[in-house]
Amino acid sequence: MGDTVTARTERADFQATSDPALMEGADRGETNILSYAELYKLWERQQWRTQDLDFTQDRIDWHGFPEQERYERMYGLSSFFIGEQRVASELGPMMRAAPDEEMRLFLCTQIADEARHVAFFNRFYEEVGVLESDTLRDRLEETSQHLNENFGVLFDGMLKPRVDKLAADPTDLETLVEAVTLYHMVIEGMLALTGQHFIISYNEDLGVLPAFVEGFNNVARDEHRHVAFGARFLRDMARRDERYAEAIQRTLVECGPAADGVLAPPWYEEGQDLFGVSLEETRAFAMKALERRLKVVGLAPAAS
Repeated sequence: MGDTVTARTERADFQATSDPALMEGADRGETNILSYAELYKLWERQQWRTQDLDFTQDRIDWHGFPEQERYERMYGLSSFFIGEQRVASELGPMMRAAPDEEMRLFLCTQIADEARHVAFFNRFYEEVGVLESDTLRDRLEETSQHLNENFGVLFDGMLKPRVDKLAADPTDLETLVEAVTLYHMVIEGMLALTGQHFIISYNEDLGVLPAFVEGFNNVARDEHRHVAFGARFLRDMARRDERYAEAIQRTLVECGPAADGVLAPPWYEEGQDLFGVSLEETRAFAMKALERRLKVVGLAPAAS
């Protein structure tokens, strides 16, 4: 696994946005966050097409898994599928509320990315035969049964009200800071990239679901770019006004319990492995990523 992961994460185009906060250099204060304009240019260079993926082998692999394994895999798949769809519809007000034109330009690219991620998971579900439903809307509804309540707390109880507030008042920068903290730093940067790391590594180790792994690597590359934007934005805003730094810390404390809860699937039992790693290892990876991002932003880790 080590050589494969190294090859994946050290490609020049991936490394450029592997979110400096994920790097050990962040522990030493070595950060080099790309500008909004540089992140936009990188988006132009990193295009990919869901329609180029061939899921023939993935269908064979999926239906060869034991029924219990297929059920357990659905939590991670469902979290990503529905999470991508939710934020694709939530990013519009965040984009309009961004105070600078280059920020808005980049967030427009993220909306396109999130739509492509929804299309990726929809193609995987459809062509592999993961669900009984035969439309995107019905697949989203069917797969939502595999989520846990903490997912709803983060998206529906914390992120959506802030986005609705921004839709009503795009000048509310403090709410925008809270929304970016929730989505770019916690949901994408702490939770999604942690899940991607372990899901991709597990499937690569087994040599299964090759088209899914290829597409999910592309999704991860996109999301590293998004998280790099979030780190840049939050650092800029924290330097602009102390109340924005306080908003970041306040939001992290508020969402901490729910974020930790998302890491545990509803079927999890104490001591059980989560596809090759323990829940404690997963939590440690996620928390280290968060700590490094906070250092990049210029803040100490928040105490819960």
